Amino acid sequence: MNSLRDELRFLFSGQGMPYEKVCLMVAMVITIFMSVILSGNIAKDAKVAIIDLDNSAYTRSLINRIEASEFMKVTAVLNTPQDPKELFYQDRAVTVVYFPQGLEKDRYTGTAANIGVFYDNTNTANTSNIKEALNEIIGLDNAAASGDVGSSNDNLQGSVSLAVRNLFNPQDSKDNGETLGFLLFFGSMFFTFATIGMIPRLRLSHQLDEVLLHGTPWDLLIRLLPYGFCLLVSWVVGLAILRVWGDLTFSGSLLAFLFVQLFFIPTVGALSLFFGWTAANPGIASSRMILFVPGGFILGGMTGPTTFFADWVVKFSHIFPLTWEFHFQRDIISRGAGLADISQTFGAFMVYMGIVGIIFCLRFYSAKKELLAQQAAEQQEAV
Repeated sequence: MNSLRDELRFLFSGQGMPYEKVCLMVAMVITIFMSVILSGNIAKDAKVAIIDLDNSAYTRSLINRIEASEFMKVTAVLNTPQDPKELFYQDRAVTVVYFPQGLEKDRYTGTAANIGVFYDNTNTANTSNIKEALNEIIGLDNAAASGDVGSSNDNLQGSVSLAVRNLFNPQDSKDNGETLGFLLFFGSMFFTFATIGMIPRLRLSHQLDEVLLHGTPWDLLIRLLPYGFCLLVSWVVGLAILRVWGDLTFSGSLLAFLFVQLFFIPTVGALSLFFGWTAANPGIASSRMILFVPGGFILGGMTGPTTFFADWVVKFSHIFPLTWEFHFQRDIISRGAGLADISQTFGAFMVYMGIVGIIFCLRFYSAKKELLAQQAAEQQEAV
């Protein structure tokens, strides 16, 4: 009984993780917040780009049918040749439909013709509903051409068929999906565990006051360098293992991927210091990792398909740093994009990084002001 009383006293003392609060918060987040965010189970207005080299009344009719589908939204129609892969950069599309020249003529003369379809297979669930919808549209069109209007009878031999290519991860390798996602997620998580208690540790050792009085925010951020270097090395080692021992497809430049990490890792580090700032000790600070790391893993497109999320959920997910990391991973590692190809996404991330920097600096100078006021009050009392 004495042991139980001692442990209960410690649990509610505030010296360790406030588990009595954390367990209730996790339960409420999972049951209320996450159930709302993850309520969708179908693709809704997934982005589809169309390369229409025929530019005929028939292809425009097909475009209208695609746009009318609840699963798809036509975001771009191009009438000139284009590399389909480039249309996937920065998640501008999850499917590209290619109408070849002469398609209308072939359709009405009964000549066999193919419509090219390119699917982004970085997450196979992203396009599951789109595949069904496109097959249905073409099936109904072939049925109409055969005089069986309104039927999608699979036995009908139509003249138009879909020529499908699954890009970026055609073999549906887990090394290109969940394993790579876990590498980036757990790396970020343990980097946060290693740094989020830094401010409470400096406060307990009375070093924080010295930094606040005579230093700048940079004096705190520079302490992240050894941890960031370890994280970067661990990711390179993990990618090498997946590439050599596994079947990771690394289509882009390793230097480009490492370059964006020079901005991503300090951003995560600054958020780590910010969220751990007010904790009484490093143990309490560690529990706050859940506030900003797992959200990006859940909503960033690595575990669940972003096409299943409402548009506001996709936008909201960008408050979590890992969402940006998975953007860079899909574009550089999976799709082979260069820095110029992701300039818009990278520019948006720089704005995000700037906002994080401003928030961190405000936290620093607010704490400095509080410390100066406290010292002034103590001096006045001494007098």
